[in-house]
Amino acid sequence: MSLLKIDAGELKARAGELRVGMKILLSGTVYTSRDAAHKRIMKLISDGEKLPYPIENSVIYYAGPTPAPEGKPIGSCGPTTSGRMDPYAPKLLDMGLGGMIGKGERSVEVREAIVRNRSVYLCAVGGAGALAANCIKECEVIAFEDLGCESVKRLYFRDFPLIVANDCFGGDIFERGRAEFNRL
Repeated sequence: MSLLKIDAGELKARAGELRVGMKILLSGTVYTSRDAAHKRIMKLISDGEKLPYPIENSVIYYAGPTPAPEGKPIGSCGPTTSGRMDPYAPKLLDMGLGGMIGKGERSVEVREAIVRNRSVYLCAVGGAGALAANCIKECEVIAFEDLGCESVKRLYFRDFPLIVANDCFGGDIFERGRAEFNRL
């Protein structure tokens, strides 16, 4: 199977082409947000305040990159466990979020919101943050600088390798993997 190249800004529009297990190369603007940033974003939403980035059609990468070594835009940038963002994800998906990147399973509520909103959840390879950083060409802190590595950053990806973990048809790579294992 060849790799499908997708621009981050078109991810939501192309979600119908994606199926669990497909490998893609994502390019374009992606925003980092983890636990602490999500809490603050939810407060901004409830208070009707301006958000650090547009939610509609955006892609969030659950990552907290390390500081950039000299001559590089970013340090190690591997995914964090996505389940910690599950309390927030359905609301963001209902607001038009294009997709999410992380590692690990998502809750039933998140999977239902992915289907309901025709979005997608992509997994990055855990433990390969230094290699992943090679696909990140730009990094800029755009909000919550006091959170350090968990500040919100605008990244520019070029051919970042990902696997479709939850598609907009209800497919779940983790369920599929368990079923295949149980058949052995």
